[in-house]
Amino acid sequence: MSTGTRSRDGAVTSEAHESGEVVELPAASNAVDVALDELEMVYAFIYARVGNRADAEDLTQQVAMKAIPRLRQGAPASAIRGYLFATARSVLGGFWSTRLGLSESELHDDLAMVPPAPGYSEESADRAQRILAALSDNYRRVLELRFLHGYSLKEVAAEMRSTVGAVKVMQLRALRAAAKVRLDV
Repeated sequence: MSTGTRSRDGAVTSEAHESGEVVELPAASNAVDVALDELEMVYAFIYARVGNRADAEDLTQQVAMKAIPRLRQGAPASAIRGYLFATARSVLGGFWSTRLGLSESELHDDLAMVPPAPGYSEESADRAQRILAALSDNYRRVLELRFLHGYSLKEVAAEMRSTVGAVKVMQLRALRAAAKVRLDV
C-alpha cells in the first residue's frame, strides 16, 4: 500500500511502505511552465513583425509580464498559447501605435498579416500577375500596394487619395474579385 503527499513545489511524493523508499514523481505541468516554453515562439512571432532583436526581446518580456500572472492553473496548453499570442498582438499594437502615431484600430489589420515565405516560384509570380491583370485598375492598384509593396492601409489611402475605410472595403472587394478569376479558361 502506498500513500502520496504533495510538497510545496507541487511535486507528488509517493511513499512505499513495504520498501521504505520515497519516490519523487514529476509535478503536472503548470501554466507558468507551459508559458515559459511558448515564449520562444512568441519571440519569433514578434521578431517577424518588428525586425529588430532588441525591440523583439523587450516586447516579449512585456508579454510575459502581462500574461503570466493572469494565467489560470490547469488551463490546457492550447489556451495558454492562445492567450500569449493574443497578448503579443496587443503589445505589438501598442508598440506600433506609439512608434507610428496611429490608433491601434488602424493597425489591427496589418498586425494579423503574416509575412510571405521567401522563394516564390516563377509560376506563382506569373499566376499572380495574370490574376491582377484580370482586375479593374482600382482593385489591381490596391492589391499591388497592400500585398506586393507592403503598404499599410493608411499609406494606400494616401496614395489613392481615399480614406482608410474606403481602402478596407476596396481591398475586400478586390480580394473577392481576385478569388473569382478563372485562369484555366
